[in-house]
Amino acid sequence: MYLRIMRAGQRVLFVQTAFIGDAILATSMVETWHAARPQDEIHLCVRKGNESLFAQHPFVKRTWVWDKSGGSLKRYARLIGLSAALRSMRFGAVFTPHRHASSGWLAGLSGASVRSAFAVHPLARVFTHLHAHRFGDGTHEVERNHDLIREWANGLMAPRLYPSPSDARRWDALSNGSIGSWVIMTPMSQWQTKQWPIAHWEGLIQTQLEGDSELNMCLMGSPSDAPFLTELARAVNSDRVHVAAGWKLLEVAYAMSQVKAVVTNDSGPLHIASAMNAPTVAVFCSTSPSFGFGPLSAHHEVVEIQEKLACRPCGMHGHRRCPESHFRCGFDVNVDQVYQAMHRVIAAASR
Repeated sequence: MYLRIMRAGQRVLFVQTAFIGDAILATSMVETWHAARPQDEIHLCVRKGNESLFAQHPFVKRTWVWDKSGGSLKRYARLIGLSAALRSMRFGAVFTPHRHASSGWLAGLSGASVRSAFAVHPLARVFTHLHAHRFGDGTHEVERNHDLIREWANGLMAPRLYPSPSDARRWDALSNGSIGSWVIMTPMSQWQTKQWPIAHWEGLIQTQLEGDSELNMCLMGSPSDAPFLTELARAVNSDRVHVAAGWKLLEVAYAMSQVKAVVTNDSGPLHIASAMNAPTVAVFCSTSPSFGFGPLSAHHEVVEIQEKLACRPCGMHGHRRCPESHFRCGFDVNVDQVYQAMHRVIAAASR
């Protein structure tokens, strides 16, 4: 018989070693668990690079890190070491929305009495509680993840991040205290078919420059995005367009909490915006909001091609190039669609 009653004061672990967006959405589980069981001690396990997101999280006692860099031998040697360290913590429960064998290994060797995952997990046999993975029907990822903890912590909470005062400094210096007169745009994606064409981003910026003399724009991205963002800013040639590449994730989160809107692709920054409840416009190209990774902010819009394409969506994560070589799902989302959506969101959030 499965253990369904969990005593108070347990040490619990949430494992999500996928990408930034997945780790951010998993904070919904942390928020929900803490609201229902504030006496429990919460731990997180994430991939190296994502741990900075939780540096000041008030409900997370410790963040464990799996370094996936290097070859397979090094990667899995670290996984074995991590599993031993986690087992020594004597967790009462382990929850993993991550659907890969590595998370099953960590859960299975944890010694926890409750181990909860999705039934599609490749190591489903090591879990005590399995749940249907509702996908493609519009169910959001945070709702899916909530199924894993519902028996012990009901009442779904939104994902949330907690920037510190030090995370505010770069944005406050850049914006010079002009709260609310900015829009953040994140034009880049590691998947080309998830990235609205750069020419369209340039058109959006130009349209905004011509239509509103008060609004400043900040182009944000990773360090590797810097050359592309700099070139984009150079192309529009305006002192109202600024580049901020390579900022820490919580610095980005703070900045998003201070602006009138965030315009983004279906990528990690979308989920940072959701966690900060920033007004959001999300442009979906090859992927679909029906996958469950759309915006969650109180004021948001999704913009996508209006015509139904037989080839769309062409995959969950996007591709390096369009499999059909036309990329209509990106090119046919026009500038005016996004511009109008941005101003509707700004107006709605200002009421």
